[in-house]
Amino acid sequence: MPRFGQVVTAMVTPFHKDGSLNLDGAKRLARWLQDNGNDGLVLAGTTGEAPVLTDDERLSLFKAVVESVTIPVIAGTGTNDTAHSIHMTKEASKLGVAGILAVTPYYNRPSQAGIEAHMRAVCGATDLPVVIYDIPVRTGRKINTPTLAKLANEVKNVAGVKDAAGNPAESARLMTMVPKSFELISGDDGLTLPLMAVGCTAVI
Repeated sequence: MPRFGQVVTAMVTPFHKDGSLNLDGAKRLARWLQDNGNDGLVLAGTTGEAPVLTDDERLSLFKAVVESVTIPVIAGTGTNDTAHSIHMTKEASKLGVAGILAVTPYYNRPSQAGIEAHMRAVCGATDLPVVIYDIPVRTGRKINTPTLAKLANEVKNVAGVKDAAGNPAESARLMTMVPKSFELISGDDGLTLPLMAVGCTAVI
């Protein structure tokens, strides 16, 4: 069984009509997802509209949902600023989440060396397992296969990748270069089947 389960839902973030965070709605939704067979939840990812949440809103969301369910909760702590991502990762790690989702820094278009340095810094801010989130259509940067493989082999708490890069052939290549414990997680519903053919064991 994959570390966080096979079916992990990227949860939407409920808001009130005035734009404020609806924590009661988030707790109800999280419990409903758990009761209806989801193995785990991702909070403050793409679907959760992370870029529009303040730090306090994100942390309040993590705490409220962790206290409402018994399934693993993965906290999306990534930003396009390394120091900010480190801060969010440290704070989220105090709240009982099961893991961290770290997206490629967006907008800034970092080099591969920059992406590697960023991910090492984020992973170094926590003892929790970290899922690297590769979604170039949103971030403007692909994490190249050698970069991912290097992180997987050298950083002890890199647990896997949420793969929304759209290239199953490259995902297959990656899986020949990483430890057996590394998890390939589909982040693209339309490519889940071909990703399963090359080693994917879970979906977000």
